[in-house]
Amino acid sequence: MTMSERRPFRRRNRPEDTPPPAPTPRPDPQAEALAKAQAQAEAQREAEADAEDQRRRAEAAGDQARRQAEAAAQAQADAEAEEQQRQAEAAARTRAQAAAEARAAREAENARAQVEADAASAPIPGTDQRWSALTPFPVDLAHLDRHRIVTARREDPAHTAFDILRTKLVQTLAERGWSRVAITSPTKDCGKTFTAANLAISLSRQEALRTVLLDCDLRRPSLHKVMGVKTPGSMGDMLRGRVPAEQHLLRMGPNSFHAGPNLAFGFNHIPESYPAELLQDPGTATALAALQERLKPDVMLFDLPPALYFDDVMAFRAQFDGVLLVIGGGLSTEKEIREVERRLGDQTPLLGMILNKAEGTNLGKYGY
Repeated sequence: MTMSERRPFRRRNRPEDTPPPAPTPRPDPQAEALAKAQAQAEAQREAEADAEDQRRRAEAAGDQARRQAEAAAQAQADAEAEEQQRQAEAAARTRAQAAAEARAAREAENARAQVEADAASAPIPGTDQRWSALTPFPVDLAHLDRHRIVTARREDPAHTAFDILRTKLVQTLAERGWSRVAITSPTKDCGKTFTAANLAISLSRQEALRTVLLDCDLRRPSLHKVMGVKTPGSMGDMLRGRVPAEQHLLRMGPNSFHAGPNLAFGFNHIPESYPAELLQDPGTATALAALQERLKPDVMLFDLPPALYFDDVMAFRAQFDGVLLVIGGGLSTEKEIREVERRLGDQTPLLGMILNKAEGTNLGKYGY
């Protein structure tokens, strides 16, 4: 091995060449105590903050619960007060209703007593003994108002239409020597009974004219309800001759609208099983002839069932001179009117068509 190939010299480390380790700092008891105290103080503050937060939350929850309890108590108190007020108002209404009913009962009793006293008095001037002997019935003007009997008070402008109808009808009957008029309609709810009652009261204001209105709708009699009569009797018994007309007919008692002494009603509240047959029976013709002979009415009105539902009008045809047809505005159609005319035939005089409930209808040309 040559010199150039010799390994480089490396000095071996000797113990005295190694640097000594850095000295470990000695703990400072005072610093450790301070750090520990600070940590404890921080923990104490956090604990106090948590406790304060919990206290505030508990206080807030308590306040909310207290407010809820107060609100519930107030709501219950309000409900109890409202219920007490409602009960008090109901009791007041009950007392008021009882007082009104008692007052109405007294007034009705006074009216009945007055009617009985008037019935026992001398005959009404201008009427014969049989007519004045007819039993009167008390008149309740408020009841007539509720059933739209506008010819009673004559405050509703509609009463003038019935007065015009009355005048034209009386003139026509006088010209032709007739006295019996049937009142019907094509179908139900056209107002035939309403029309018959108003027309009859309008006729009664002609003092020299005696009028009789008979409820010959033996299927659904309703005239007594319109006039407020509670004991109407049976029209069937009168038509069969079981009860004389003088015992069955009622006339209007004293009233404030000066109508009725010369107006008599034949009411009914018992539907008949075979009404058309009864109307066509010879006994019916006999009963009506007896009525006309004994009471001598100038006008007899017959409230009949709807013409298109049954054959009652045709069955009764021999007992009347002419027909008034009540047309329901918005109800009756031109086809129905033509069918009524066809069924009545050329031999039944149609005295007029009365348009009732005329608002919103195109049947204006059928006015009387």
